[in-house]
Amino acid sequence: MILISADKNSIVKIEQGELISFKKNGEELIHQKGNPGWKNSDTEMFPIIGPTETNNFIVSTPKGNYSQDQHGLLRELKYSPKNHSENSCSYIKKYVAYSAIENSKYPKKSSARLLSWPYNFSFIKTYILTNESLKISFEIEAEKGMPFMLGYHPAFMLNSNLDEIVKSKKQEVTITKIIKGGSKAFPILNTDEVSLVKKNGYNIKLKTEGFNNFMLWTEVSNMLCIEPITAYPYTGKEILTKELFNISDEKNTFTVTITPFK
Repeated sequence: MILISADKNSIVKIEQGELISFKKNGEELIHQKGNPGWKNSDTEMFPIIGPTETNNFIVSTPKGNYSQDQHGLLRELKYSPKNHSENSCSYIKKYVAYSAIENSKYPKKSSARLLSWPYNFSFIKTYILTNESLKISFEIEAEKGMPFMLGYHPAFMLNSNLDEIVKSKKQEVTITKIIKGGSKAFPILNTDEVSLVKKNGYNIKLKTEGFNNFMLWTEVSNMLCIEPITAYPYTGKEILTKELFNISDEKNTFTVTITPFK
């Protein structure tokens, strides 16, 4: 799927729901598959964020304990196209409560072969491209009262010189510091906006609705994941306590707007 802005200066490519390219005046902003760092270019974390291995891959819910691997089972489901136009498109994933889903990390990276969740849900991902920005929305329809966490996990291209900075209203973080943070990712909390500031090329602003937190992750100099999240899971306390979860209102919507700027 290809989206083109009205002024023809922005082009977005989407493959089976995944954002694989966002070019502004010919400059690629998104990490490319096959480059060092990560095998994907974006994904979603749902219905949980964070690791579950230390809890034997079990997450507690009001309906009992269920098996989840790191960042949840949504990524194991495939998107189906929903609708599209020249500058917008949407995709949907549906899950039937208690269905057993094969874990792609088993057995090499996980001992949990099957994953499940005790709630029905549908997850709709929508892209809208304008001359100025790319807006990505996530609409979750689920049983009222379902606990959930949500994270969006896009990866952006860096120039490999370690001279970019991530800025929020209250702090600045270097790529070197993020790399040193390791697998737990570096938190930027209680804010709905951060910017990736570069020495050359387009800077990138991410503005969100519904998330109010970010975490930053990379292990390489050519890529950075800037991840809007509903809660930061690496608290040092018991894994995934109830305080980390949102509660479904039957329909919940979250948005991320990616704006390139000079």
